[in-house]
Amino acid sequence: MRTLRLDIVSDIVCPWCYIGLANLERALAALEGEVAVDIAFHPLQLNPGLPPQGEATADNIARKYGLTPDQARSRGGGVREAAAEAGVAMAGRPDRIYDTFDAHRLLYWAGEQGRQLALKHALFDAYFEQGRNIADHAALADAAEAAGLDRAAANDVLRRGSYAAQVNDDEIEWRSEGIASVPTMVIDREFVVSGAQAPARIERALRKLAAR
Repeated sequence: MRTLRLDIVSDIVCPWCYIGLANLERALAALEGEVAVDIAFHPLQLNPGLPPQGEATADNIARKYGLTPDQARSRGGGVREAAAEAGVAMAGRPDRIYDTFDAHRLLYWAGEQGRQLALKHALFDAYFEQGRNIADHAALADAAEAAGLDRAAANDVLRRGSYAAQVNDDEIEWRSEGIASVPTMVIDREFVVSGAQAPARIERALRKLAAR
């Protein structure tokens, strides 16, 4: 059985990243016994430098795309439908966007502990299901603990500012490769799958590549 490397460039507050991971995992469940994967997550911050209190989602979208806040609020239908189809509720999704730099620092550290996927799930749950401020260190420490990581060690990473250089360098590297949107999955550092693709499409792509 061949093992494929999956580099996933994403952000915590991106609903399509949450949906995309759910779709990927459905595809992998269908491929169990046929294809093995080695997943690594990489940062691409959608809203770097936001204040600690974040920014209202409608204001953020309006500012980025030149819309009124009311127009921005009306754009959520497609996300809700895709989330329902992917089986993710987003029951507590807040109406605010937060800075995710510290979350990415924690993800880098979790990768060294072999718990990156577990932490990614915990962070998505904290933001989309619990409505937590994902820039808040207490919320991040809770997510780390939920992912089976040592809470005191996670707090130490957050307090010391550890892995900041690694996160910055990782994001610069992927942007230099032309990755400008999330989620983006790069298979074996060669084949690019952009967006939250349907499970069947991901399954076909992985099966085809594994059979090369």
